[in-house]
Amino acid sequence: MLRPRLIPCLLIQNGGLVKTIRFGDPKYVGDPLNTVRIFNEKEVDELIVLDIDASRLNRVPNEELLAKLAAESRMPLCYGGGVKTVEQAERLVALGVEKIAIGSAAVTNPELVAQIAERVGRQSVVTVIDVKATGLLRRPEVVILNATRGTGLEPVAFARKMQEMGAGEILINSVDRDGMMQGYDLELIGNIRRAVNVPITAVGGAGSLDDVRQLLARHPVIGAGAGSIFVFKGKYRAVLVNYPGRAERDSLAGRPALAN
Repeated sequence: MLRPRLIPCLLIQNGGLVKTIRFGDPKYVGDPLNTVRIFNEKEVDELIVLDIDASRLNRVPNEELLAKLAAESRMPLCYGGGVKTVEQAERLVALGVEKIAIGSAAVTNPELVAQIAERVGRQSVVTVIDVKATGLLRRPEVVILNATRGTGLEPVAFARKMQEMGAGEILINSVDRDGMMQGYDLELIGNIRRAVNVPITAVGGAGSLDDVRQLLARHPVIGAGAGSIFVFKGKYRAVLVNYPGRAERDSLAGRPALAN
């Protein structure tokens, strides 16, 4: 049985590493390259890097920074932010980025997902679905452009559509739980998990490894993404890059640690 992936999700703004709360109030937490080096030493399963302003400000991906990150990274690297063309995706893959995350552009131009999947392989295409409770009834809605614009799309139906378009993975990001450290939106995750067959990674809300354990108890093969628990330590949220060792990761998935 495969061990689930435990994935740090790093947010980039103006070339620096930041952490947000509900997609706002970004706090600078360090240099992305130094953080990747630390994660290399800790044998991280995979790494997600998202430029939080690229799509909203209509900026192209920072290929210079991404080339450095890809060259430094010894784990699979997923990047999202500002990717709007097949050519951009191909250049990023050529730089060493293994997965291309498409968020806002997947809503405004769903065919782009199919086009990129055809050129670089669907296993390298991740659709990011940012979800926020909206309206008087607080129903989940897909939002775009760093959660500044609603779409009217229902997340489960949109996830199905993205799978049909060729996405090889779905990244579910809960806006309301981002940075709150109060646990994942297990209901939303479960609804999407039952609707699609492609791999899923969940992000938004993890405040401790117990939250990860609770997620994996319900969905053993899901990717558990998180930001705060890998860059903050303690109740005062002191900046400290950290990641559990292999034995602890095995215990999170309910597996006995293997002897060396």
